[in-house]
Order: sequence, then structure tokens, then C-alpha cells
Amino acid sequence: MADPKDFKALFADHVMTVPKEGDVIKGKVISIDRGEIHIDVEGLTTGVVRGEELFVESREYANLKVGDEVEATVLEVENENAEMELSFRSAGYRRAWDNMKKWLKEGLTLKAKVTGANKGGLMLQVEALSGFMPVSQLSPDNYPRVAGGDKARIFEKLREMVGKEMEVKLIDVHEDEEKIIASERAVWEDSQKAVLESYKVGDVVDGEISALTSFGAFIKFGEGLEGLVHISEIAWQRIDHPKDVLKVGDKVKAQIIQLDHSKIYLSIKRIVDDPWKSVKDKYKVGETVTGKILKVESFGLMIGLDKDIHGLAHISELSDEPINNLNDKFKVGQELSLEIVSLEPAEHRLGLKLAGIKGKSGRVAAKAAEVKKAADAADVGKSEEKKEEAAPVKE
Repeated sequence: MADPKDFKALFADHVMTVPKEGDVIKGKVISIDRGEIHIDVEGLTTGVVRGEELFVESREYANLKVGDEVEATVLEVENENAEMELSFRSAGYRRAWDNMKKWLKEGLTLKAKVTGANKGGLMLQVEALSGFMPVSQLSPDNYPRVAGGDKARIFEKLREMVGKEMEVKLIDVHEDEEKIIASERAVWEDSQKAVLESYKVGDVVDGEISALTSFGAFIKFGEGLEGLVHISEIAWQRIDHPKDVLKVGDKVKAQIIQLDHSKIYLSIKRIVDDPWKSVKDKYKVGETVTGKILKVESFGLMIGLDKDIHGLAHISELSDEPINNLNDKFKVGQELSLEIVSLEPAEHRLGLKLAGIKGKSGRVAAKAAEVKKAADAADVGKSEEKKEEAAPVKE
């Protein structure tokens, strides 16, 4: 006969471990029948999961079979059939969040499905939970490059990705806020690490123009790499848009000027000599030159003296009379005879005025000459007075 004390201790242990509502229990599936799953709850009782509580919150609860071990949340300790009423829904939800935190920490790559889009990015289904991917976290292959950054066009391109499955990494998980931020770019960065390590700042690469935007040009090179050439790094002369000198498909050489993780910045202009270094060998202040109008602005004319050196003829240097509208007098492509009035190689600036007029610079120079002449005359007068003061008085 068993010792009553041992039986009492065993009974106390079982009483102490009887789950209560809200607890998550572990058990083994003992039957699956007519939309109900029966579970042996740690040898204490039989639990049942039925109705909407069968809703699959985590893939771990799909395709269950007899003998599988599962977790479930207690809804009632005892229902009308003297069974413990259980839910996969709550337990699955909790397990899903636990998994998200674990995968974030471990940096694992997951599959995510795009379920929607807005102007800021993509809505995702990550396992059983909802997540979000900002536009900035898309890989280069999926990043919507739109001329002028038109938000409506960006939104259209994002919507085209709805239904697509992509590989992502989690970069932010907050259960309290029910927020999951995912990144496709992080996966791409990992895949490119070895390739990127073979390049360094200063390397010159051969590539192809893959896209043009108002702020620069993208170049694809190497094994799936892509870099940005800012508009200021395309040419030594001033350009208004990359399309003025480049087009998609052009084969170009560029120099790597910055490596910031997966972000690669390139320069096309730095692999050729700066033409402004020798500009004083070609042009002199006061020299009359022929130039072609490249652009008519409200403030003046952009003039090309040659393919590399461009200058500005300010509106005040184009006529001695007021001009209401430059477009009435000047056209793009028109050739003009001009005088160089200023030259600043370090600043890449060259000032021009229309030949044959005084212009602002001429008027300023004339005024300066008048002031100097008056000052010189005054100095002569003062010196004569001093001579008279110094001369001996004759009685």
C-alpha cells in the first residue's frame, strides 16, 4: 500500500499545476474530428479546441496530426462537456510575436507577402502577423525610381508589387505597438557584402546608366551592384538635369567616391581633368569671345564658350536699357559676341557681357575711374597747398 504522505504530496503537485484561464498550456493531440481537436493536457484532463479558436495564427498550427505537441491558451477550465476549453488563436498570436523577436535578434531571412501599398511603402504579411516596409527599405531592383519624385507615380509602382512574395529581414519589432518593420534591402546588402568588399574608394568601374532622376543617375556595374552619381558629380559644367548629358543604356566609366554599407556613390567627372584648372590659358578678362546660348533664364543667359566652359551673362550685362523679357530678344542656340568681365576658376565661374555695351560692369568700372580721377585731383591740390605752406615768406 502506498504511503498516504506520498499520495498527499502527489495530489498537491497536481492541484498546484492545474491551469487557470489565460494560461498557456502544452499538450499532445489525441484526436482530430469534425472540426474539433482534442488534446491531452499534461495528463490532467482533456482539452478541446473548436470553432473560431481553430483560427491559424501561426503556421505551426497548420496540418496538425495525432501525436503532435502543441500549445494552447485556456479559455475555460471546464466547459459543458467537462473538458478544458482551449484556443490556438491566442497561443498562436503570442508564439508568433515571440518568434518575431527571436528572428529579429538572430537576423534571420523570412518570406513575406505584399498585401497592400501606400505612398510610404508596402504592407506585408510576415508569417501570421502584419508588417510594414518603408520605400527606403526596398532593394535596388524594386526601388521605384520616378522622375521628379512624383508621389502618385511612386504609389502606382508600389501597388504593382501587391501579391508578390519577397525575402526580408526584420529591423524593428514592438509587440506593445503591434509594429513590425521589415527590410528587403537588408537581405540584398547581405548578399552583396562579399562583392562590395572587393571594391574600395578610388576604384574606377565600367558600368551602364540604369536610371535617371532629377537628382542624379544610377549606374549598374560589377555583379549586380548599383551606385548613384549625384548631378553635381556628372560633369564639370553646370547641368540642369542628368538627361542633358546622359541617357539610359549609356556605357560609362565612374569612380567610387564613397562606400556606405550598401550605398555606393560614384563620380563621372572626377576621372577626367577639371577644365577650369587651365581656363586662364584659354580665356582672359577683357577678351571678346563668341558663345552660344544654352539656356535663357529670367536673370540672364547661360553661355557655352566650348564643350567644357560655360559662363553667365547677367541681364544687367546684356543691354544699357531695361529688358522686360529676355526671351523676346534672345533664343537658345543663338550665337553672340561677348566680352569676359570676370573669371574665377576655383569657383567655376565666368562672367560675360554683350560686346559693344557698357553693361553693369562697364558702368561700375567707369564710376570707379571717375572716383579715382577725382581722388587723384584732390591729392594733387593738397600737395600744392602743402608746397605753398612750406615756401618761405618774402617781405
